[in-house]
Amino acid sequence: MVRLVHYSDIENVFDAPERAARLAGRIRELSGPDAAVVATGDTTAPGVLSLVATGRQVLDFYAATDTRLDTFGNHEFDYGPDALRGLVGDATATFVSANVRDENGDPFGRDEGVVPWTTRRIDGATVGFVGVTDPATDSLNPMAADLTFDDPVAAARDALAEMRDEVAENGDGLDHVVVLSHLGAGDDDLARELDVDAILGGHVHSPRNERVGDTLLVRPGVNGEAVVEVEFGGSVAADGAGAVDGAEGADDPAPTATLHEPDGAEPLAALQAALEERMAAADLDEVVDRVDEPIERTGEIVHGGECRVGNFVADAFRWALDADVGLSNAGGLRQGDPWHGDVTKADLISLIPFEEPVALASVTGAELRDVFREMAAPDVDFGEDDWWHGHVSNARVVWDADAELVLEATVGGEPIDPEARYTVAVSEYLLHSDHEFPTLAQRHRIDEADIQYEVLADYARERGIDPRIEGRIEIRNRREVAGESR
Repeated sequence: MVRLVHYSDIENVFDAPERAARLAGRIRELSGPDAAVVATGDTTAPGVLSLVATGRQVLDFYAATDTRLDTFGNHEFDYGPDALRGLVGDATATFVSANVRDENGDPFGRDEGVVPWTTRRIDGATVGFVGVTDPATDSLNPMAADLTFDDPVAAARDALAEMRDEVAENGDGLDHVVVLSHLGAGDDDLARELDVDAILGGHVHSPRNERVGDTLLVRPGVNGEAVVEVEFGGSVAADGAGAVDGAEGADDPAPTATLHEPDGAEPLAALQAALEERMAAADLDEVVDRVDEPIERTGEIVHGGECRVGNFVADAFRWALDADVGLSNAGGLRQGDPWHGDVTKADLISLIPFEEPVALASVTGAELRDVFREMAAPDVDFGEDDWWHGHVSNARVVWDADAELVLEATVGGEPIDPEARYTVAVSEYLLHSDHEFPTLAQRHRIDEADIQYEVLADYARERGIDPRIEGRIEIRNRREVAGESR
């Protein structure tokens, strides 16, 4: 039986070396001679260790888990195209990418070994793979702005046709066909448009295991919370005759998937030691404050409305630039273990591990109301339906989820004057990306402060870390979505 062991979006798992080593241990336990380990992007970044090692800590992980294939997520480009080319050239895993083009319009990383498609022999069967990346990556990641991301459905279709033609010319057959995808919700389009057995996904940080038509769609979640084991039914003879007349998956049962948690697995000691050595060399153990009441930073917390960690960040941004309003996008707050006891600079970096400053924007009151509406993200094309996308300081927002309207918006306790101007402290990212807060743009920029995590550290040293829930965001008429409140 052919199996694939799949992980994705492991991001800051490396900031806790024991957790990363335990994840690798689970992957090794699930792997075997009838299996191949594959990944689907955001495996190199973001994170504290990633920031220090420019993503190269993943090379230790690839080697420890014998990862054979990966594709590009939006965060693979965090340190620029040249750094990524170097990493790809040194990786033991092969990168599969059909829709990313370089600065000259050529397939990205071709000289370093990136391929649009590939086949692998697994337990006597031939399995074909195609890789695709979110076409909005050049907007999501400023370091990818000079690259081109083609339509993933068209690119995958072309790569699949080329793969099938070449395999047929060689007189071989494909037993199974798989897409390695970092599209998130776009996986459904792939399933509807392409004839493939399975789509192994990423980008969206919630697990998935379901079918669209005849295609299996899976996603393991974020930060190594789960590993997906995909099983392709049927057996393949020793001579590879697993499909009648070379037809893909002929008469084979549909593939199935199981999600496995890493808890209980034996950590890989050598990997843990290598990551601990890298982390120690970073010298980021300065204690900036102490927290007695744990501050949670799970996805459910940061995307669920007002939260303590979001208030802390928005307050720090506003403080750094003496702004009227502080605004933090929830998507920029990375998940991780709660802060409790001593909080180090490394803990702050792990929350916002990006080399971008806090910027000051000047907007009209009418524009500010639009920004507050965009926190509910009724028009955003990523994430879950119940996600809330912003946190504020010195402001209050009342949102009606049914009507999708801002019912109340105040700054400093006063109603917003649509004709007045307000200063808003935000991540610079929001000024050059239209993905979450399209109202904000570079034309609004009037000043900037330090790198975001440095601002958090300065604020923590001077003001401490003691955020409270204060009623800054109120969401009324939350509907039930997929069994959870929205």
